Amino acid sequence: MQFHDRKAIYLQIADLFYDQILRGRLKPHDRIPSVRELAAQLEVTPNTVQRSYAHLHEKGIFYTKRGIGYFVSEDAVERARQIKLQEFIDEELPLLFSQMEALGLDFDQLKQYYQNFKKRQQ
Repeated sequence: MQFHDRKAIYLQIADLFYDQILRGRLKPHDRIPSVRELAAQLEVTPNTVQRSYAHLHEKGIFYTKRGIGYFVSEDAVERARQIKLQEFIDEELPLLFSQMEALGLDFDQLKQYYQNFKKRQQ
């Protein structure tokens, strides 16, 4: 995984889990790799992964079974969707709107670009 400077690494790791949950790659009650396993895989410190897991646990995305590890929560998909939607509204949309304004792009044009994007995804 390539990390960038704009966001703390532990939050980028959390984003990886949000994405996997939202895309259905991780399902409710799936076991999450141990802190040490993921730290070795991503080449980060176990403390960084632990921070990520604590963040996801606090947000209700993960739950723990004492002595066994972390698991995906029953309602993780809905929680992840709400969290990422709010983040998108607060952080990404203002940038998009600013770029649209600077480029003179209106919503009808944006809609056409989006429809073309969707066609290519199929």
